[in-house]
Amino acid sequence: MPRILVVDDDPMVGATIEVLLQRQGFDVTLTDGGETGLAALETQVFDVMLVDIFMPHMRGFESIRIFHERAPATPLIAMSGYAFASSASPSPDFLRMALELGATRCLRKPFTPDALLTTIRECLTGMGESAQPKDKKEAP
Repeated sequence: MPRILVVDDDPMVGATIEVLLQRQGFDVTLTDGGETGLAALETQVFDVMLVDIFMPHMRGFESIRIFHERAPATPLIAMSGYAFASSASPSPDFLRMALELGATRCLRKPFTPDALLTTIRECLTGMGESAQPKDKKEAP
């Protein structure tokens, strides 16, 4: 049974993800912030980590960098409710920044249960290689 670490300071979001994943047969550890997530990472091994980018006490970018450093082989899915950058807006693309800090995939909140499950399964089967199916990879 795959072990998933969920790090989100919003109790409703965390609980919703936890219930959804448990119903799909995942073993879920839910933590309410960066510090508690890192503490869980010190005592357990996870197959995938879901980490919110913006949390109090430990900035999400800092936690993503630290989570990736502590468990570089574990796929990390960054989550954010902040909008993607667009040509019409000068705001930064937070999810792209998360990828540069070590996230394997990114999800923009709110996301559908299917999007979450698909992203997790891609991380589990490809262990974070490419978003494309293995048989459709382009030649290097």
